[in-house]
Amino acid sequence: MSVADSTAGAPARTADQVLREREADATYRKVLWRIMPFLMLCYVVSFIDRANIGFAKLHFIADLGFNDAIYGIGAGIFYVGYILFEVPSNMVLHKSGVRRTLLRIMLLWGLFSTAMAFMQTSTHFYLMRFFLGAAEAGMFPGMLLYLTYWVPLNRRARFNALFTASIPLAGMIGGPLSGAIMHAFEGVAGMKGWQWMFIIEGAPACLLGVVAWYYLQDGPADSRWLSARQKQIIAEDLARHTARREGGEHSFLAALANPRLYWLAGMGVAVLVSTGGVFFWLPTVIRKSGIENVMSIGALSVIPFLIALVVQFLNARHSDRTGERRWHVAIPALLAALGWAALPSVQGSVPLSMLALTLATAGTLGLTGPFWTLPSSFLTGKAAAGGIALLSTFAGVGSVFSPMLVGWLSATTGSLAMGQYYFAALMLFGAVTLLVGVKPDALGERRAAA
Repeated sequence: MSVADSTAGAPARTADQVLREREADATYRKVLWRIMPFLMLCYVVSFIDRANIGFAKLHFIADLGFNDAIYGIGAGIFYVGYILFEVPSNMVLHKSGVRRTLLRIMLLWGLFSTAMAFMQTSTHFYLMRFFLGAAEAGMFPGMLLYLTYWVPLNRRARFNALFTASIPLAGMIGGPLSGAIMHAFEGVAGMKGWQWMFIIEGAPACLLGVVAWYYLQDGPADSRWLSARQKQIIAEDLARHTARREGGEHSFLAALANPRLYWLAGMGVAVLVSTGGVFFWLPTVIRKSGIENVMSIGALSVIPFLIALVVQFLNARHSDRTGERRWHVAIPALLAALGWAALPSVQGSVPLSMLALTLATAGTLGLTGPFWTLPSSFLTGKAAAGGIALLSTFAGVGSVFSPMLVGWLSATTGSLAMGQYYFAALMLFGAVTLLVGVKPDALGERRAAA
């Protein structure tokens, strides 16, 4: 007995195949609803704690006698600690599991984020940002690696996009929250509003680290909430899609010799630098457009992130349905470049500034789901653990110097224009390197769509 496939021209499927597909859909929906909300919550807190410095800047640079150059160094030095511990953290996760890794990461970053409230000198600022980056190292690539234990390649862009949707969600939540805390707690117990913001937003990470220990499992085989049949489906799908990756690298050393990893690095640098640019400078850009009240700045900051959230989901879903990855990354990158390049010419107009910011934000974040699927299309096992972390590390290197450069340019010229052109050029460069250096057949895009 056979059942006609709903896709025109496709071969007929047997009743067993249809049943199996329905079972798989139900299994991955269950996986999604069981682990994704918690992973997203953890990363929302993570991104708020690394990026709330953009709102604190509106007040603390005057309170502590800093300038944009000092701020840029502090924003960038976060990534020094981040890149030093990125690969080791992911290799430890692959060996010892996500529960131990998240407990360590979240307890430490919660403590260092809270400690930011008590900085008094630029040295304190630099040290706390370094330690915060070192503590958070491995969080992002670790969660991407963790998803490869649960979800086959042909479904992974949507899962990756949902996880990276934590970034615009952090912007939507963190902006108004930071603005409200700074406004409401100014002067409470003799402390500044930005100090209370660091304390209130840093503390939840410690609690979530403990919850992760009890709530998550290291893989499907350890889960009590999946049936034996559902565990079998996941194991079969992962094995099948791994086998389809002809020439896939399994060892970390072999992955290091694969030129595709280095071509991807151009886009990796661009997207992380541009994301940092959005979070670190968006409040300042909105203020320069004519908005002074910190609560109003927080409210307006929601708009670009809300649009980015929708774009992320739609772009990733279409990428999974078609099996195409490269253009689903390159086109949003080019739109982001256009948004950054347009910002200097519309500065002073709130509506036009918000439009350009929205284009830059939605383009940058909209490509993340398909992009972070690319490394695992040709890397598996230890190679995936190290390769994803190494790619994130490459991206982090660019993020060390970019905030410093943009801060120096702003302090020197009195304008953010040169920094915004720099973000635009990086996104253009990332799109070109991806399209030139990584070919569709090398990614097995047609096979992954099957």
